[in-house]
Amino acid sequence: MLLSLGTGIWASLLLPLLGVAREPDGTRAALGVVGVVAFVAGQAAVLYAAVTPWLPQRWRRRSQLGLAVAASLTVPLVGPVAAGAWPTWAWLGASLVGMAPLLVRPPVVLAVTAATLAASAGVAVWTGGQISRSLLVTGGVGVSVALVNWFQVWFWDLLVEARDGQRAQAGLAAAQERLRFARDVHDVLGHSLTVIALKAELAARLAEVDAERAAREAGEVQRLALSALAEVREAVHGYRSVDLGEQLDAVAAVLRSSGIRCTVAPPPADLPPAAASDLAAVLREAGTNLLRHSRAGWCRIEIVRDGDVARLTVANDGAAGGGPDERSTGLRGLTDRLAGVGGRLRVRREENVFTLEATVPVGS
Repeated sequence: MLLSLGTGIWASLLLPLLGVAREPDGTRAALGVVGVVAFVAGQAAVLYAAVTPWLPQRWRRRSQLGLAVAASLTVPLVGPVAAGAWPTWAWLGASLVGMAPLLVRPPVVLAVTAATLAASAGVAVWTGGQISRSLLVTGGVGVSVALVNWFQVWFWDLLVEARDGQRAQAGLAAAQERLRFARDVHDVLGHSLTVIALKAELAARLAEVDAERAAREAGEVQRLALSALAEVREAVHGYRSVDLGEQLDAVAAVLRSSGIRCTVAPPPADLPPAAASDLAAVLREAGTNLLRHSRAGWCRIEIVRDGDVARLTVANDGAAGGGPDERSTGLRGLTDRLAGVGGRLRVRREENVFTLEATVPVGS
């Protein structure tokens, strides 16, 4: 995007410099170069701010103020350059009109355009140039550049919002899963802990007046605690033992809703529950990493059984640059989990394609 918008900067630099090359007066030509360079520097700053939404607002205002000052100075510095032979300042005016939609709101754009056209006509009158020629360059070229720049920045903002939406969706899915697990744990422990607290309080009160009954209540507290511990372990086991088919459908749906072409090969029907649960956990982590760390356009998920081994393969493009590797926290935890059941987790990157492969034993 910056490269595309930068073509407008080159036009602002080169076309006025043609006028500088035609200027016979060395002093006037030098002043013209100073004015053009100052204008281009201000233009580069505001264009960078236009496609960088995370910049603080104060930097945007400063860059716009700097461009306004530079544009004002170009009138006396660049206006007289190649007077009558080349509309030098009119090309700067065209660049200013072209950038206006990126910097201010529509009503102000009209005011900026009108002021720039008036300045272009005034410079033509002052330097003896053709008013019609200057207005044609400033207005015609400027409006064309404005339309192109506006479309490019609008499309860029759309891509940024889509990318933010992907990250938010991945975070929301993780948050919903945490909330579900928290509700399960609350349901399991809420009643048991309440009863344990009441029993413990009763045992403390009975300790001095009825030691035998206090001992029975203490034993009951111990039994309830062990029961609650067993229930929590069952809840955690259920949390980890995710259905593989449901996980495949969920991951594919999230990826497709994020604009990623997702191909899923149906898993074999004879996978043991333990192996399916382990692969489901790997798939869940792979889907989260794909959304968070890549700019994928396509993804392929395949689960096959090869003898006494089940293999999950998740491949996607858009993996250039930083991203998860075998040392990332989530993948390291999955590596440890698979190692505990005799499985293995491997990742590799070939150009911009990232591939995760997990294998677990399934028995003969």
